[in-house]
Amino acid sequence: MEFVFLTLLIVLMATALGSGFPVAFSLPGSAIITIGAAALCGWVFADDVNAYFAQGGPIEWLTAGVTNFRGIYWEVERDTLIAIPLFIFMGIMLQRSRIAEDLLVTMAQLFGPVPGGLGISVIFVGALLAATTGIVGATVVAMGLISLPVMMRHKYSPALATGTIAASGTLGQIIPPSIVLIILADQLASAVDQASAGRKSLYKEVTGQFSMPSSFDAVSTSAGDMFMGALVPGLVLVVAYMTFMLVLAIVRPKLAPAVPFEGKYDLQFALRVVTILVPPLTLIFVVLGSIILGIATVNQAGAIGAVGATIMAGVRLHGGKPGAMRPAVLAIGSITVLVVIANVSPINVKNVQTGGDVVALVVASLATLAFLVSLVWAGWRTYKIDNTLTSVMVETAKTSSLVFIILLGAAMLTAAFRAFGGEDLVREFLTGLPGGFWTQFVIVMAVIFILGFFLDFIEIAVVIVPIVAPILLTDPEANVTAVWLGVMIGLNIQTSFLTPPFGFALFYLRGVAPAAVKTVQMYKGVIAFILLQLLALGIVAVNPSLVNYLPNRIWLTADTAPPPLNPRLQQCIEDYTFVQYQERGDDLRAAISLARELDLSYVPAKLQKNTAAAFDKAQRTFKLVDSVDKATAAVDAATPDYKPLHIQVRTIQRDMRRLDAETKAPEQQIERLKRDGPEVDQARIRELETDISTLQSEREALLSEIPVQWEADHKAFRDLQAAEEKARKAYRKNIDGAYIPVQEMKEIVADTDRLAALESELIALRASLPDVEPAQSVDKIAAMTKAVGSVAGAKAIRSDLTGSRRALRAKKPDMKKALKKFDSAIKKFRNELAWRQRAKIELLPGLEAYEASIRDTIGLRQQPRMPREQATELIGCTAEHRDLSLYF
Repeated sequence: MEFVFLTLLIVLMATALGSGFPVAFSLPGSAIITIGAAALCGWVFADDVNAYFAQGGPIEWLTAGVTNFRGIYWEVERDTLIAIPLFIFMGIMLQRSRIAEDLLVTMAQLFGPVPGGLGISVIFVGALLAATTGIVGATVVAMGLISLPVMMRHKYSPALATGTIAASGTLGQIIPPSIVLIILADQLASAVDQASAGRKSLYKEVTGQFSMPSSFDAVSTSAGDMFMGALVPGLVLVVAYMTFMLVLAIVRPKLAPAVPFEGKYDLQFALRVVTILVPPLTLIFVVLGSIILGIATVNQAGAIGAVGATIMAGVRLHGGKPGAMRPAVLAIGSITVLVVIANVSPINVKNVQTGGDVVALVVASLATLAFLVSLVWAGWRTYKIDNTLTSVMVETAKTSSLVFIILLGAAMLTAAFRAFGGEDLVREFLTGLPGGFWTQFVIVMAVIFILGFFLDFIEIAVVIVPIVAPILLTDPEANVTAVWLGVMIGLNIQTSFLTPPFGFALFYLRGVAPAAVKTVQMYKGVIAFILLQLLALGIVAVNPSLVNYLPNRIWLTADTAPPPLNPRLQQCIEDYTFVQYQERGDDLRAAISLARELDLSYVPAKLQKNTAAAFDKAQRTFKLVDSVDKATAAVDAATPDYKPLHIQVRTIQRDMRRLDAETKAPEQQIERLKRDGPEVDQARIRELETDISTLQSEREALLSEIPVQWEADHKAFRDLQAAEEKARKAYRKNIDGAYIPVQEMKEIVADTDRLAALESELIALRASLPDVEPAQSVDKIAAMTKAVGSVAGAKAIRSDLTGSRRALRAKKPDMKKALKKFDSAIKKFRNELAWRQRAKIELLPGLEAYEASIRDTIGLRQQPRMPREQATELIGCTAEHRDLSLYF
């Protein structure tokens, strides 16, 4: 019966959406009606309102959507969606400022003489507007009103002209900042949590180990990652559009003829082009650049964009009048002053120490006030001129409310879908397909593409993604990142604006296109661009680095970059360092040989032993690298023969687990029936027992399909994997032991001058102890202990000083014991200082040269953060997807 109500849920939703009923009410309404119907039927026919739910009951599932929505979006830490109204405000403000008109006219004059130049100018402007406004409807309407008449007048093919305008307008869905990317990032954050739990459960089931290595976990994403990941694919799509237009114009010039510019390409024209292009390009750089450089979060970048759009609109709406540029000039000047002051003097109210700090703080405050004045000035203009600010605020509130209401409705619909076992059915269907992950992925992409003919992008993002994303991200075979999956879905969803009969870009364009342009021509015109979008989808699918490169670059090079010890980086670090061992092996061996010749005879025994052992371990590194290479080669050699068997057996075992899960339901029903006492329905129990027997027979049949050689082959392959892991652990332990003692020795010797600076104070304090009250001496010894403790390798001296202080702090101060401990500290101090001063001259230069030579290879794991050169080398490796299926 659960399947019946699941079907009813889908039919109700499809009917409501197909009839034009508002999405915000169709989604929750379908969920509420279906859950209510299931509860009513359960009460009437089974005397149990919970009877027709896969699990739980109507109350749990009716409240689940709202509860989950509130739990996710009302937490302070989950502020992703705050960026939505900010970017909507920025887009609408720029659209109302008529910036699109200026861009289209000027770019048409610039590109017109080139074959297909008008079409190329529309694509170029569409890309710029996508990176600033990101609003498809406004972009399509603006370009349809301005460019379409010009293109028709110059004999462009109606189909090509309308297709170009519609497709260019949809670029705002994939080129950041994009609302759909923010929504997808939010949905994928929850999907990654589910995928992570699914992988850990799967790893435990197939290996028997409770703890899964963190490097096998699903990789999450954020709105900033989605923006960076979508940037290159968006540009690929723009280049594809422009290339298509140019080639078509050359091959068939009648479809897209060149348009001569009647004016002159002189300095005045160049200045006009610069004046038109600089504001939107500046805004793009500030918004996206602040995210890329790690200066601002997505929410902060949205606020920057909203402020910048307001100032630009204030200037543009006042254009042609005296003083139009004054708010912008004031804003630019104040920001420049703030940047200069921030680089010259730290602006911190709590840390004002000098007169220069006071001056810097005052100037910064005045600059901030000036910027606020420029913002209010520009805002006042937008408020007074055509009531622009009010209309923008109202439109922003409407659009934002629509998005959030749909998100709430989608949460309720998803809860209802799960209530009737829909998620399990989808998972069983996808995981049961032959071909593994890529078959599942192609099916999901095909379904999303087909749904794009009938549903809006928000509906697809908030209804389909929460169901399929956890399944795809759980699969360890492809081990795709969430940002790659999100960008792929975003590219696919973009086609929904062009696919008839419900392509919204077609609706917008139909509303402003002249009657001479037939709807059929518009449909024909978008076909080529839909194919180009699918081509871009394929290119990104087979080249995941196009998506993953920028997010990984930021992750590895930012100030908050993970240290090289991060488990996710180990495989790539070793791939990099092993190449370095091959290329620089002779130099490294020579450096190790020189280091082993250093005289350590006067160094304390423990340090001497540790340092000498470190040199030996460094020498042993090359043998361990060979061991890792051999172990890896053995695994690689066995994989082609073993992998088909592994996939076959894991598929059978998955089906067996499904049957085990299906067996639990009738077993639980039998237990409930037996609790009814004398009124036990024996016929129903026998029927359920028959079902259980059938399921168990199917399970036994599946078990018999497992090849007899599975256990032996699996154990042999696991032994090879274990040998490789053991070799890698031995290598990692060895290089850490080869570097850490050398680094410690270098730091100890380098601190010689700091230790020597304490000698006179230490001797003076000793001389004063007998003549000073113990209580007064305690604080002085504590200060000296702290100073000595800050010197590397002075732990023994600090320990004796601590003992001296404790002797004086006792209820009965023991001056004799205190002096004894202090004298011991002085003795150790002098011995320590003596060998350190010698080592600083004889040992330190050699140690520093040796440490520098091994720092980016043997010592790379122990660096506090990844050096930029090595980080750049690792980006390509981390951007690729690594198959983990043989570990599960």
